[in-house]
Amino acid sequence: MKAIYPGTFDPITNGHIDIIERAHRRFQTVVVAVSQNPGKMPLFTLEERIGMVKEVVAGREGVEVDSFDGLLVDYAKSRDVGILVKGLRAVTDFDYELQMAQMNHKLAEVETLFMVATPSHSFLSSSLVKEIARFGGDVSAFVPAEVARKMKERFRGEA
Repeated sequence: MKAIYPGTFDPITNGHIDIIERAHRRFQTVVVAVSQNPGKMPLFTLEERIGMVKEVVAGREGVEVDSFDGLLVDYAKSRDVGILVKGLRAVTDFDYELQMAQMNHKLAEVETLFMVATPSHSFLSSSLVKEIARFGGDVSAFVPAEVARKMKERFRGEA
């Protein structure tokens, strides 16, 4: 059985990786679907984000990396996948994700499996990691080493 784990992954964090690994224990294949999401102003281009995700999940059999633009349910249907995996850190995540899950089910009968963040990652978000990196802080505890290096390169000289 396949599941899709969608996100912007700008950048991918250790919390994302935890959800990927836990989802993969439950599904034969997990498609990490990187969203173009034009509504957000990503730090990294789509190609850079895909590259980082591929680098981080390399060697994990049964984990695929892809990208999509448009409605997630349309992408899920095109991949013949009926289950989405979403990570939840707090009640505020649940409020938003519940509405999305209900809409996705109404539009295309796509189910959503919520996975609660591991407590050690419950505070972690890509936005916070970017903020720390922007001001020269050390993000190595929050993202894989290769991602921390790319963030440092991106923000060199900006703070």
